[in-house]
Amino acid sequence: MNPRKPRCYFRCGARTKYDPQSLKMAWLLTPEGQYVHPNWLSLRVHCDVWPRKKRENQVTVRICFHDKCFDGASSAAIFSRFYRERIDPNAEFLYTGMTHKASAPFEDGIFDGDENAIVDFKYSSSPLLTWWFDHHQSAFLKPEDAENFKHDHSGKKFYDPTYKSCTKFLATVASERFGFDARPIADLIKWGDIIDGAQFASPQEAVGLAEPAMQLALVIEAAPEANLVQRLIPELAEIPLSEMIDLPIVKKHLGPLLERHRHSVEILRERADCRGGVVYFDVSDLDLEGYNKFIPYYLYPDALYTVGVSASPTRAKVSVGTNPWKEASAEVNLASLCEKYGGGGHARVAAISLGPGDLVRARKVAKEIASTLRQ
Repeated sequence: MNPRKPRCYFRCGARTKYDPQSLKMAWLLTPEGQYVHPNWLSLRVHCDVWPRKKRENQVTVRICFHDKCFDGASSAAIFSRFYRERIDPNAEFLYTGMTHKASAPFEDGIFDGDENAIVDFKYSSSPLLTWWFDHHQSAFLKPEDAENFKHDHSGKKFYDPTYKSCTKFLATVASERFGFDARPIADLIKWGDIIDGAQFASPQEAVGLAEPAMQLALVIEAAPEANLVQRLIPELAEIPLSEMIDLPIVKKHLGPLLERHRHSVEILRERADCRGGVVYFDVSDLDLEGYNKFIPYYLYPDALYTVGVSASPTRAKVSVGTNPWKEASAEVNLASLCEKYGGGGHARVAAISLGPGDLVRARKVAKEIASTLRQ
């Protein structure tokens, strides 16, 4: 095997017993010319490392999902399981993580599957797009996309911004429209809805990260290893969340990330400026883009909104949120507010992604939004 080759093929999925060693690189060459782990059985995954060979007449499904997001990963896992159970049990799944950015998110050639799906991410009017599920208010990049969706009669594209998570929305549609049995993954659906909908009992619960789902979300949102989320999605479709955090690929990152999380609480305590019911902070000089968004409300429980600036090698980001424990008092639609600056999201949680060199503008926009919310 040549690690410099551009493609990767490996199998995982339904197993009678979880093998904690299954994520080690113990590859075998099959008679079909495919590199597989001996304990992996049914679900095919592409992750751009080793060569793969498609079987004759095998359907490939490209799944584009919101990357570094628990709801995005959960939605991709549920779609994979649904497709395998109700559409084609022999399909090969190819996963692509999508990130909101200043430029157009869908690059040429991205829809290279026999079927192509987008879950928990913006709509594409490409004729190659087969399936779509989303729940964001800002789901359409331009009016033409909304018109394209409105006139689609495929019965495979679904949108409902009233849902708090794409995880629950997708599971509901798959169950009601296609007869999918979502009961075996009820816990994943429950936590996908809690996490993306910020439906925690208290800020302490949201920041404490005591539950396996919260710890897994920490790893997924940080994704400190290439293709980590793509490798976890098939497991999410098959095994309980309590076992997910025992996967070697999760365990090796969880400890350091929990320590980083505790440190981030102290950083935000030092940098946050809470005035007029708005918490403003700037951590763009630190590697903290994946900070826990509930920390400001843990530190300032009476605050109504937060505005934060962060940065990564691919973007400068302005994050805007509403205190979920004071949501009834909120009057500003944050998605609409962020759309004025080229961003979007939900009514109560939204963001603006700028180019990595636009940090000065990101800070300017963030201060303008904070000033607006303080009025």
